[in-house]
Amino acid sequence: MRLLSGRDLASYIKERQAQQVHRLRAQGIVPGLAIVVTIDNPVTNTYIRLKSRYGADIGVKVDIHRVPQDEVESLLESLSLNDSVHGIIVQLPLSDKAQTDKIVNLVPPEKDVDGLGDASIFDPATPLAILWLINGYNIELTGKQVLLVGQGRLVGAPLKKLLIASGINPVVADKETKDLKAETLKADVIITATGVHGVIKPNMLKKNAILVDAGVAGEGGKTVGDIASEVYAERDDLTITPQKGGVGPLTVCALFDNVIRAAEGEATDKR
Repeated sequence: MRLLSGRDLASYIKERQAQQVHRLRAQGIVPGLAIVVTIDNPVTNTYIRLKSRYGADIGVKVDIHRVPQDEVESLLESLSLNDSVHGIIVQLPLSDKAQTDKIVNLVPPEKDVDGLGDASIFDPATPLAILWLINGYNIELTGKQVLLVGQGRLVGAPLKKLLIASGINPVVADKETKDLKAETLKADVIITATGVHGVIKPNMLKKNAILVDAGVAGEGGKTVGDIASEVYAERDDLTITPQKGGVGPLTVCALFDNVIRAAEGEATDKR
């Protein structure tokens, strides 16, 4: 079994980002990220802690704003006008998911570092991280059958657009797919992001398949992915992201890459 460790790649990216932030601070610019949160759950809190710690490590100022959802609009207006805030994240899910489209589109495109708004100038962090991981391990997608499992707004849908833009036309499966196993058995490369733990099982995979797990679910107070644990125990032939440290570390890297780019935009404006 070959493991695709995002953590190994992330260490190199993090070092480069720390140097970029150091140069910005030398110009009097402190990159700033604001995270707006409306819910309190273990999975969300884990990701917020990771982002806060990463920001501190590379010198980006991270502020967490926990507010009721009915106060988000006024908060976003204030953050949008704050020159010390270069990036804004509306942490999903919201307490009222029906308002998601409206609220993410209130973030100014030049500060929408999660890339969720319709006019954002940034690529979404998780799809970008997946492509970094694939490229980092020299995995060639051209000529292979690529299957995306799940087409949610955070990963599947934007990743499909990025792949198509790079000349790859993936097959897409979702909850409407009648026979998921039939699709996975045909795929050379599977990228899964459903948030349903165990949806990918050992008998659903062709020999020597490549699997990238970008799913996030909570189970017993722990964060888990889409791939069943039995896959790791029974399928030594696979190239696969580890149960911990796969896409996640690179997602944080990609997010902060966007924050740094936003801050560098300020540096350019000052010249």
